[in-house]
Amino acid sequence: MKAGREDLILETGRLAKQADAAVMVQYGGTVVLVSVVVSKKPREGTDYLPLFVEYQEKTYAAGKIPGGFFKREGRPTEAEILTSRIVDRPIRPLLPKSMRNEVQIMALMLSFDGVNDPDVLAVIGASAAINLSPAPVKHPVGAVRVGRIEGKWVVNPTYEETAQSDLDLLVCTTPEGVIMVESGAKELPEAELIEAMRFAEKEAAATIELQKKLIAEVQPAKGTYDLTELDKDFVEQVRKKAGSRIAEGLEARVAKEFGGADDSWIGEVAEQLNAEAGEGKEVTSGMVQQAIEKLERAHLRGTILEKKKRIDGRGLTDIRPITCEVGVLPRTHGSGLFSRGQTQSLAAATLGTASDEQMIDSPEGKWNKSFMLHYNFPPFSVGEVRPVRGPGRREIGHGALAEKALKAVMPGKETFPYTVRLVSEILESNGSSSMATVCGGTLALMDAGVPIGSPVAGIAMGLIRESDAQTAVLTDIMGLEDHFGDMDFKVAGTAKGVTALQLDLKLTGVPLKVLETALMQARPAREHILKKIAAVIGQPRQDLSPYAPRITVVKIDPEKIGGLIGPGGKMIRRIIAESGAQVDVEDDGTVMVSSANEASSQKAVAMIKGLTEEPELGRVYDSTVKRIMSFGVFCEIAPGKEGLCHVSELADGFVENVESIVKVGDKLKVKVIEVDAMGRVNLSHKQAAQPDAPPVPHRKAGEGNGARRGGPGGGRDRGREGRPGGGSRFREGSGGRDRGGRGGRF
Repeated sequence: MKAGREDLILETGRLAKQADAAVMVQYGGTVVLVSVVVSKKPREGTDYLPLFVEYQEKTYAAGKIPGGFFKREGRPTEAEILTSRIVDRPIRPLLPKSMRNEVQIMALMLSFDGVNDPDVLAVIGASAAINLSPAPVKHPVGAVRVGRIEGKWVVNPTYEETAQSDLDLLVCTTPEGVIMVESGAKELPEAELIEAMRFAEKEAAATIELQKKLIAEVQPAKGTYDLTELDKDFVEQVRKKAGSRIAEGLEARVAKEFGGADDSWIGEVAEQLNAEAGEGKEVTSGMVQQAIEKLERAHLRGTILEKKKRIDGRGLTDIRPITCEVGVLPRTHGSGLFSRGQTQSLAAATLGTASDEQMIDSPEGKWNKSFMLHYNFPPFSVGEVRPVRGPGRREIGHGALAEKALKAVMPGKETFPYTVRLVSEILESNGSSSMATVCGGTLALMDAGVPIGSPVAGIAMGLIRESDAQTAVLTDIMGLEDHFGDMDFKVAGTAKGVTALQLDLKLTGVPLKVLETALMQARPAREHILKKIAAVIGQPRQDLSPYAPRITVVKIDPEKIGGLIGPGGKMIRRIIAESGAQVDVEDDGTVMVSSANEASSQKAVAMIKGLTEEPELGRVYDSTVKRIMSFGVFCEIAPGKEGLCHVSELADGFVENVESIVKVGDKLKVKVIEVDAMGRVNLSHKQAAQPDAPPVPHRKAGEGNGARRGGPGGGRDRGREGRPGGGSRFREGSGGRDRGGRGGRF
């Protein structure tokens, strides 16, 4: 079928035939193979759906060889982890929650054209493959990416088009409605986002029809799995024994935080039911716990739908108490503490230089990343004890969402040439810690003096839905409402519009009108949080932290980059060593000078300008005597830049012996009195004493004055430093005039 500008092709039966199902998806020159395997036996001791999704990008797909010592693919990259999550999120709701057989989905990018993003293909391939497998799923998932360029919707935009777009929207749908959304936007109004989702839903429906044709042609056989749940009569028995303790337990969990309620009565209920059970029947505490969870779910949902009241006493649109602080960490470049109910994010901003940018080596090429957001979720944030290892998939996913939300308002490098790293430490978590990260991140960035376009706030919207008539959209969901609810819809944005969306469902789809209600309901909540932020810090600080590096940007002629760097990096290393500042040079001639103190930066800037700018006629320089000749001295007026101070310009009157006046290493004040047609600089020490007087050349322009140059004709030995695109312009022995090495040309 045609999907945008390319044909979308699905193929099965040729590759990976030992898998339960495998589908190859091709779009343009990008090919993804997705396989599904379902274990024959259920996994023992598991109380959740064991679905595992792995997405891998093979470097050969883009005609590359992996870097590193081993020259092979290693652990998953952040991009692979994020794509794995994108595949997992719309597929998981399709499988029965009571299924305990392991399901593994593997998506391999086998070919990459550098134009078409493989993540949409991975979702479509996973949907088609799991429908062809024995797994008990009912219908496929459609997927499409939508952008907007110059007001027009673009289906499955290329990477280049996405960079030009003010919207990057990925929508997954089923015949029942939308099931997953992932979006980044440049402050788009809610109405325009709804319009984009409506357009995406129609386009995604076509990919569902294509999968249905494939499924009808293959006619897969479905497996038989033990999907039994707790007997309803047993759940009713537990309800009678528990009585009011179900509601009391929920309320205590809210009041005491993170399941702090007394649950010793669960064992008592199990003993009572065991005593009443017939011979050969055993009731365990685990069975009672499962029944209680079902009863808690029913109580929470029923209270919301019938009484329009939540278990913590809030109305459907109420937000938990919010507090904001800035400057909470004394030595960081910027910090912010955001608390909303029992969710708390401590964010710290660090400013760095261009050398601190993250280098990304991906199939589409190498590039540098100057804004990074890292999200940490320690176990104490939910009152748990568990091993602390590296960041998990959830942490990477939450960090990426918050980064997307804030990236839309980050300043460009031309106005703020810093690398920015933002870290969110989740100190408490009871619902929507990723959106707390967005709010805390805004506080930290503004405290650090980062000139963001607008403050950003985020809110998580929930859903309780039994039918069209029984539907409730919740603002600012807490943990229990996320656990027992049907939706986690995260919305982040500014006062102008939305910058990021993420929708996760436990249902197999919801009508778009439900999302429209949630999106519009999120706006006043976002505005409420933005007012709280503005009350603490209304705009970014004008001054950076005294502990942050100072960056000065200097623009030079790109043709002079070679002279600035010098042969083997000689000149730039000298500038760094003598000034104590860090110097980063870009191909367009942008030079960024950074240092912890202003004096070092200014010294480096002066050295760079002296090395790259044309000498100013009549300007007085503080030079260093580098070499002494019989006809004068060569003085360095800038790193690697020398001029000749002729003996006649050293002092008034006749100078018989130059070394009687100056020695190598002496500091000598000189004035530029001439720059000849070949760029050579002539200096005067005696005229430097009268800096306001016009420069007077010691000879007429164009005259050879061979006597003082050491011989007629020929080239001058000026020892030019390396220049971009070639070697020295003037070389040793190129003529009879011995002026010695004079460094690079201005």
